[in-house]
Amino acid sequence: MRPASPSTGFPFTAVVGMDDLQLALILAAISPAIGGVLIRGEKGTAKSTAVRALTEILPPVDVVPGCRFSCDPEHPDDTCPDGPHHSTEALNRPARLVELPVGATEDRVLGSLHLEKALAEGITAYEPGLLAAAHRGLLYVDEVNLLHDHLVDVLLDAAAMGRATVERDGVSVTHPARFVLVGTMNPEEGELRPQLLDRFGLTVDVVASRDPAVRVEVMRARLAYEADPAGFVARHDGPQRELAERIVKARDLITEVILTDAALRQIAEICASFDVDGMRADLVTARTAVAHAAWSGRTVVEVDDVRAAAKLALPHRRRRNPFDAPGLDEDQLEQAIQDSTPPPNPDDNPDGPGGGGVDPTDDGSPADPTDADRPDADRAEADRSEANLSGADRSEGRRADADSAASGGAESGADSDSAATGAGREAGEAGGRPAPVGEVVGSSEPYKARLLSVQAAGAGVAGRRSRAITEVGRVVGDRARIGREAGRPHLLATIRSAAPHQHARGRAGAGLAVRPSDVRLAVREGREGNLVLFCVDASGSMGTKQRMGAVKTAIVSLLLDAYQRRDTVGLITFAGAAATVALPPTGSVETAVRRLESLPTGGRTPLAEGLLQAAEVLRIAAIRDPRRRPLLVLVTDGRATHGDKAFARARQAAGWLAQQGIATVVVDCEPRRGVRLGLAGELAADLGAEYLDLGEVAAGNLIRTVTERRAA
Repeated sequence: MRPASPSTGFPFTAVVGMDDLQLALILAAISPAIGGVLIRGEKGTAKSTAVRALTEILPPVDVVPGCRFSCDPEHPDDTCPDGPHHSTEALNRPARLVELPVGATEDRVLGSLHLEKALAEGITAYEPGLLAAAHRGLLYVDEVNLLHDHLVDVLLDAAAMGRATVERDGVSVTHPARFVLVGTMNPEEGELRPQLLDRFGLTVDVVASRDPAVRVEVMRARLAYEADPAGFVARHDGPQRELAERIVKARDLITEVILTDAALRQIAEICASFDVDGMRADLVTARTAVAHAAWSGRTVVEVDDVRAAAKLALPHRRRRNPFDAPGLDEDQLEQAIQDSTPPPNPDDNPDGPGGGGVDPTDDGSPADPTDADRPDADRAEADRSEANLSGADRSEGRRADADSAASGGAESGADSDSAATGAGREAGEAGGRPAPVGEVVGSSEPYKARLLSVQAAGAGVAGRRSRAITEVGRVVGDRARIGREAGRPHLLATIRSAAPHQHARGRAGAGLAVRPSDVRLAVREGREGNLVLFCVDASGSMGTKQRMGAVKTAIVSLLLDAYQRRDTVGLITFAGAAATVALPPTGSVETAVRRLESLPTGGRTPLAEGLLQAAEVLRIAAIRDPRRRPLLVLVTDGRATHGDKAFARARQAAGWLAQQGIATVVVDCEPRRGVRLGLAGELAADLGAEYLDLGEVAAGNLIRTVTERRAA
């Protein structure tokens, strides 16, 4: 059943140690209605290799010759832009793998209209995009978490509806777009929004095995393939053909699979027990269970099918908080299956499956996981343990300076920056006690933070924070097109550009004589994503546990806002004698939260070093990603106690940052009770920064503060 053309791609059946991933891809290939597969995993885990290998075992398709949309000759689409198709002739070709690059534009994905032909000839000349090419095949998006949100919306809408629609300048074109959507991502580079995450039918977390025997098998297979690709592929030809034939049989059998009322109720009870939002989880689990039954050669859905479906359909739908890691507690799943499995009915036919696949001989005791399931549970548990350990490991090397000597600097006021002196200074503050040097203080429940943004419109990457000229948004003007530059044309501006030249061009007829130089592109103003760099004071001057907890809660709230606005974030901490880059700029806001939570406090305050370290990080970031404008958030009480003339050096560094034009917000953490030195305010003036008290970070508190100030 496989295409006859030879291939030297890595065989799907040769992938080692990725059973869950292979099963998810196969089930999605059997039933595209499942909604695709999202593969999450660390780098170097063969995610892309497995996806590209899948096309080699997909059955070929019959298409109408010359149709750019791969219409089925037996059931041609009546609305196909290349139709109507009257010929029954068929062309058999292999299933396609279409890869969508991260930098693709909306026109490239959906297709575009030929504006010159539309104006000059009055015809709709549609140039198909990647969705048309992927129809009846596989659409693969590597690093889908880095794709612009509006493009992800387009992909998922097409995958759900089975059609793609282009609405442009009053013209509408629609065409079929049914494909298996597969996305891969590295969680370290940022997560998908929960709404988009839910639109993927299945998800698989891929982790490299820690078993040396499995790792040896992986290396042996890969080295053998690199030494002789053709010979390696030939040795796996038999298993490849058997797998392809089994997929075809499952596709034919799936229409005969019976999803009993008992199985439906079990699926509903399991989804309810995991407290998932909406009904998509129930529907996807049901479709996956049917596909798994067909894959197993059964015509009735059984408990094993429901279990396999739940493991793939529920993990990414359990997140109650954006910073929660996707995952599934298999003990909870087994308990839910046991609770939802009806007791055996003696009237059932013991010779065949029934009642939702319950074995009549079952004594009702908890199901013991099979040997095949044990490695999955072990891997999941090992993954969770490793994640916990890695957070602790990453916090190593950032020990606070325990020096409790008084600073003696005039710039620091009369206060010492040690934890012991801080205890006396903050003893009356809400009954708080000083945070010992090196102690880790956790944050409280995050709240809705006020919007911090870069002033003046930029021209950065699409996002949700600052005003910018972007590819999406409201039209604010037009500009000339450079060469054959892609972009959305501005229809009225193009007509105005071409109209004065119609007589000189000898126009005849109703159409306009339009030349490429007449085309004007729309200029749109939307929102951009920024690099939000947090520079956090972790020294002993932060005082009590209560105040440091409030600071961390404010930062986590701002990080949550950055997550929702699709920003890149970074984290710098300063304490003792130096500043540390705790997290280089990344899209993984979750990683920033974990490292912030493990941040110890104590020691002196190297404020100048923190500012200089921030300047260096921003300099490097500007070279790597010049379109992403930075926003520096400095969280400090303004005290500087490390080195000679500590505060003077800090003000000098602040002035230099201001000269670079870096947008900055200073969050003042100085306690409200007692004598306030106001050093953070002076620093904000030197930086040319927006100044906020710690209590003004919350959106509600800011409104209340502004109201009180106006009343005063």
